[in-house]
Amino acid sequence: MTAVLTSSIEAAETDADPVTPWIDLGYGVALSPNGGSPGALQVLTDQAVRLIATLHRSIEVKRQKLLATRESLQREWDDGDVPSYLDPDSEAVQGAWQVAEIPPDLRCRRVEITGPVNDAKMVINMLSRNEAGYRADCAMVDFEDSMKPSWANVVAGIQNVAAAARKELCHVRPASRTRPRKEYALDSDDMAKLLVRVRGLHLDESNLRVDGAPVSAGLFDLALCLLHGAAPQLQRGETPAFYVPKVEHHLEARWWNLLFVEAQQAIGLEPGTLRATFLIETLPAAFQMEEILFEVREHAAGLNVGRWDKIFSDIKVLKTHPDRVMADRGSIGMNRRWMRNYATRLIRICHKRGAYAIGGMAAFTPGRTPELRQHQTSKVLADKKAEFQLGHDGCWVSHPFFIGPALTAFPKDQQLDVRHEGQNPRPELLPGSTPPYSLNGLRTNVRVGIAYLEGWRRDIGCVAWDDLMEDLATLEISRAQTWQWLRHGVTLEADGLEGGLRVDEDLVRRVFDEELDRVLHEIDGELEDRPEQREARRASFLAAQQEALDIFTEKEFRPFLSSASNLA
Repeated sequence: MTAVLTSSIEAAETDADPVTPWIDLGYGVALSPNGGSPGALQVLTDQAVRLIATLHRSIEVKRQKLLATRESLQREWDDGDVPSYLDPDSEAVQGAWQVAEIPPDLRCRRVEITGPVNDAKMVINMLSRNEAGYRADCAMVDFEDSMKPSWANVVAGIQNVAAAARKELCHVRPASRTRPRKEYALDSDDMAKLLVRVRGLHLDESNLRVDGAPVSAGLFDLALCLLHGAAPQLQRGETPAFYVPKVEHHLEARWWNLLFVEAQQAIGLEPGTLRATFLIETLPAAFQMEEILFEVREHAAGLNVGRWDKIFSDIKVLKTHPDRVMADRGSIGMNRRWMRNYATRLIRICHKRGAYAIGGMAAFTPGRTPELRQHQTSKVLADKKAEFQLGHDGCWVSHPFFIGPALTAFPKDQQLDVRHEGQNPRPELLPGSTPPYSLNGLRTNVRVGIAYLEGWRRDIGCVAWDDLMEDLATLEISRAQTWQWLRHGVTLEADGLEGGLRVDEDLVRRVFDEELDRVLHEIDGELEDRPEQREARRASFLAAQQEALDIFTEKEFRPFLSSASNLA
């Protein structure tokens, strides 16, 4: 593969620079002008380029139609309609079908740990035992909610997946003034099962174009991870396994299944070789989970209760409805009727069809004191026990520290015998307007927005903040809720203020200023003896605060923080 310059595809033009030619990779594929790093050229082999071109030309038109349907449906919901169930007499609902038999290496998924795929040290830690000797059953390395989709991160992610699939991933932390050099490596005889979450249907990979159009980011992730990672796994009798996020309609699941079929065929694998777990993390998908599972039954490993993104979707889909204004983020959990119905329905459908039902995320990061860590552990244990008692086959944690407690809560490899057969097959899934709405809730949203955007500016897709792991899902909840409260002029409870506070743009701006002052005060205390580092951090948070404020107060609500990756 030669890097021949082409003028047929133009990069984005700036005032300072002329148009820079893209790099011609052959087969009608072009790479962004600054995207030709050694790592990128290593993963973009001739076979990889041909595979991406073939898949893009086959199914990109279908993807664009599906995205147009999303926009059309959202306009209907904005005008007052709501998502609803489909035909109760369809084959998906009434048929006697089952998913393909679950492979042996995907039959025990009690605890799955997740984190960004681009960080080799974190990937190694997710796949390995923690300091207490506990190891997750599965590790979901993530191209989506916990990874900012910069080109460098994406390329590093592909390389890490390939190395982990070979059981050869390693990382060296250089020595510093305060820490010695340290090497990280996998124990090839004792690893969690590798799972890969690709990016969603809505995301473009801006750095690679086929016939002048950006490729689907999810297609890119799946094709390259399958191409570079499947062979060593299959040689050991293991299953290439994926997670698929953000599905909103069963026809989108059909598109993903088509991608699975054509990608496997193109590299010489039998249909059904790979397996995928679909996250049911949007409100429309909650009404169509059986139809979604039906569409992917040949490749299905299960469904997952993606509860954080689901809260975001609930707000986004119903954002204009005055009777469905969501309460404080912290008050929304499986205690809410519509959330419990959604989880129970997922378990019933999965177990009826022979698929696994995976529970939600415990988003804690270990606190700084033994007392705080004990409090967090108790909450994780209670949450995971509740998920097990409901009938889930497994759950998620975001930090290795909590693997042990989560394993304690799931004493069985699976619970396919839990059927919830007496449950209403069509329970109420729409949220309502229920309190609390509080000034503290607004402060939490604003604080998360500032912290997350500060990390995003540094190419980071998840940040440990206030003893929680905040990723894109929680940022999306925070901005969507603030936007919805602004839209409807919600009155917030505020300590010592009778009658509350009405949410308007002036209040939001004031809270942003107050929370930034708190953050800067914390930085001054932490970095008191390092003035240069302190000033750099202050400047970074100042810029992030302005960016978050602009996004939170946009007049037109954007569907996602971003629908395209960053150009290299």
